[in-house]
Amino acid sequence: MAAYGRPSLRDLFDESPTPHIAHPPRTHHRDFYVATDGSFRGDSGGLGVVIETRDGECVARLALDQSVPDNNVAEYRALHLGLDVLAERTPPDARVGVLIDHDQLASNVNAAVLDACRPTATSPHRLVVPPATTHHWRGIRARINGFGEIRAARIASGDNPAHPLANTPDEYAHVNDSPARCVRPEPLSSGDRSVPPPSRSDRGASD
Repeated sequence: MAAYGRPSLRDLFDESPTPHIAHPPRTHHRDFYVATDGSFRGDSGGLGVVIETRDGECVARLALDQSVPDNNVAEYRALHLGLDVLAERTPPDARVGVLIDHDQLASNVNAAVLDACRPTATSPHRLVVPPATTHHWRGIRARINGFGEIRAARIASGDNPAHPLANTPDEYAHVNDSPARCVRPEPLSSGDRSVPPPSRSDRGASD
């Protein structure tokens, strides 16, 4: 179950647009979901990460106080951290759903996924990567290539469960003391494989 009565990451993912990539009903068959957020507050900042299985079981929550130069670096660093943690605790063929409230980063992730599928073709996408984030973007690209399948959904900050962790890391510092867990989701049932979620059953591509 999702913590504190919030929707599970799977529910949030199913209801959110995935830039550059059509959102067919089968996308709710992710194995794991990771929500990340980064904050910048003058001379300080924070990183928030929430990872769940498709069943809504918590794999990890992190709230780290970080010194970052700007909001873009905070967002890219948070996703880099989230994917690193996820890679350590999941099988390499995992299907992953990413939830981000940074529009350009979500677009970049999905564009990189599509470009990796056609490495010899000219990319139709224009990736805009802030110069200060290039180190973290390289790490994100490496992690993208390491999972069985991955795509990013764009969500509002108010809906992002990683948002409070990133913005008030001192208040949530206790979540960092939780023991590392490697959690496998329950096997998909036959109904899960064949019946799309109602919110996606009659929709085409998202924006």
